[in-house]
Amino acid sequence: MRTLIVDDEPLAIERLQLICAREPMIEVIGTASDGAAALRLAEALKPDLLLLDIAMPELDGIGVARALARQSGAPAIIFVTAFDSFAVEAFDIEAVDYVLKPVAPDRLVRAVKRVAERRGVAREATPEDDTHFATEFWVPHRAELVRIAADDIDRIDAERDYMRLHVGGRSFLLHQTIASLEARLDPNRFIRLHRSTIVRRDRIARLRHDGCGVWFADMGDEGEVRIGRTYLAAAKSIAGR
Repeated sequence: MRTLIVDDEPLAIERLQLICAREPMIEVIGTASDGAAALRLAEALKPDLLLLDIAMPELDGIGVARALARQSGAPAIIFVTAFDSFAVEAFDIEAVDYVLKPVAPDRLVRAVKRVAERRGVAREATPEDDTHFATEFWVPHRAELVRIAADDIDRIDAERDYMRLHVGGRSFLLHQTIASLEARLDPNRFIRLHRSTIVRRDRIARLRHDGCGVWFADMGDEGEVRIGRTYLAAAKSIAGR
């Protein structure tokens, strides 16, 4: 992968160059020491991947990533930073990974392999494939990004600007709207039951009403979910009603 390294610290650039030199998947095609230079080089060189620092003077790494995301054929982004407080923003702009300094070579290689895997999937997709739903989500958790398979999600609850993904007794917060998340989920696997709740279809054990017109979905160990009137017809269709 044609790779551009962006960092305002010369020693950090040198370390990344040394790590990349040992990795046959990476071809370093240039380096930049600030955000503006990174955008100019990205436009001229058309890299596949940016190893991008965040804390830089004037235009920071988040700003660079957002600017690139508006362009067609944008490169993949791996943030390489000394700060763990930007993980949510990084995920929000769909960075592939978030690697903390000092960079461990094996950790960076794992991140690059994720880029390679995603590029492989993209190459196999066809223009006619308009039913390509998300199979995984990368969710910030402490100082890492955790991969969660879509098939492992039991239930999703909206909490202001975040979605809480319930996964086998654990939960993770994802910065995304419920409408955009619903659009990324396979409707054959997931169903929205309320303006703030999406559930996995095979987790619904039964549907019941309280005698006053309010319906609920029994989720077994996950408890019950109230079904909004807007979503009641879709919920009943599960039972062939």
